[in-house]
Amino acid sequence: MNRRQFGISLLAPLAAQTPAPPPNILFLLSDDHSFPYLGCYGHPDMRTPTLDQLAADGMLFHRAFQAAPQCVPARTAMMTGRSPVSARVGRFNTPLPPEIITLPDLLKKAGYYTGVARRNFHLDGPGPNPGAGYVGEVIAREHIETFAKRLDFVDRSGPKTTDKVVNQFFDQVPKGKPFFLWVNFNDPHHPWDKNAISPPRDPAQVKLPKHFPDLPGLRSDLAVYLDEISRVDGEVKGILDILEARGLAKNTLVMFMGDNGMALPHGKGSLYDPGLHVPLIARWPGKVAPGGNTKELISGEDITPTFLDAAGLSKAPGMSGQSFLKLLRGDQSYAARTHVFSARLQHGSTTMTPQTKSSGWDLSRSVRSARYKLIYNVTPFMEYQPVDSARDPGWQQMLKAHAEGKLAPEIDRAYFTHPRPIYELFDLDEDPSELKNLAGNPELAGVERGLRKALIEKCVLDYDFVPPPVVN
Repeated sequence: MNRRQFGISLLAPLAAQTPAPPPNILFLLSDDHSFPYLGCYGHPDMRTPTLDQLAADGMLFHRAFQAAPQCVPARTAMMTGRSPVSARVGRFNTPLPPEIITLPDLLKKAGYYTGVARRNFHLDGPGPNPGAGYVGEVIAREHIETFAKRLDFVDRSGPKTTDKVVNQFFDQVPKGKPFFLWVNFNDPHHPWDKNAISPPRDPAQVKLPKHFPDLPGLRSDLAVYLDEISRVDGEVKGILDILEARGLAKNTLVMFMGDNGMALPHGKGSLYDPGLHVPLIARWPGKVAPGGNTKELISGEDITPTFLDAAGLSKAPGMSGQSFLKLLRGDQSYAARTHVFSARLQHGSTTMTPQTKSSGWDLSRSVRSARYKLIYNVTPFMEYQPVDSARDPGWQQMLKAHAEGKLAPEIDRAYFTHPRPIYELFDLDEDPSELKNLAGNPELAGVERGLRKALIEKCVLDYDFVPPPVVN
């Protein structure tokens, strides 16, 4: 044996025993971003080259759903690994209870440098809600805002500061420490900017989903919404370029996701798929094979367990989400979800909208399998109204068309049935737009009963405050 061979034979076992460094984690969260509005999902109207490439370099998820159709509770689920009901966060001015363990808590304890940047992240204190009033005073007086204390770096800056803030964070990461950075984008949150990109889309050319009547106002609303998604793509490029320039890309797990769905009819604030179904992309060079596609069900509750698993850490007690790291790694032993659950809770302030409208206050729960969805409307007497965009041309023209009897029957039933049905059941293979309620159909009695039982179990395990659905 020569010296070179001898050296290799001694050092190889030592190298094999050296543990791999923990990955950096970069979580990019788009605001009010519904599936399928990215080019990588095959949508003909989208211009998102950066996110399309991110998907090509990693895994693209086709069935990712948030635990709530609103910013605050959905973000709570992503950062706590549990439902917003379980975490007791159901409105903007609810502070995260100090005993609820979050992803940053566990990563920081394990030696990560942790940060959150851009846009008020809606997880602590009164936030942007103008109706907070004395609630905010109580929170401040009693010192129960906890989220900022859970991280090393906290930024609440507005738009157009992404590159500056991200570089500021990286400048502060101690040498040799892994990092966790959560970046929140303003886009495509309402109100929409008609000058988001140049040239803007032509509203006459956009493809309308089947749950929209073909009205000029809806076309113009959707066009500017899609323009803002293209602007997000540009911001993502800036962040990924910084990651590459600093030599951090190779050992960084990057995940891009929408926090809930679009602020348009059938979307944000509702438990229909446009309110819950969001884009999800994951890239981790050398760990996640490029070009991956999956239709497995993913919940927003699963984000924290997956990041913890990637970092070599265990879930905290009370976390109901499940890690999909094995799915990312191509491990055939991955145990897929059979259901995802979501909860509609209070949104914003009832001083901002009439108290008979569902946009400000509503309670409902849902359970979804790969094919079927059950929605349980706990407050069916609340009249449907889209969140945030009720004054915009799209909804105003829908109201006018309804009053004049010009809407197609299935569209009219979907938005203007009052009171709404307590139970809604949809066959998503046959009716992906969720326009035909099959609840009570004897041919699907077994399906409906199974979904009701699954939802009851979730309500019990989450200590839900609403009365559970009934099983006949």
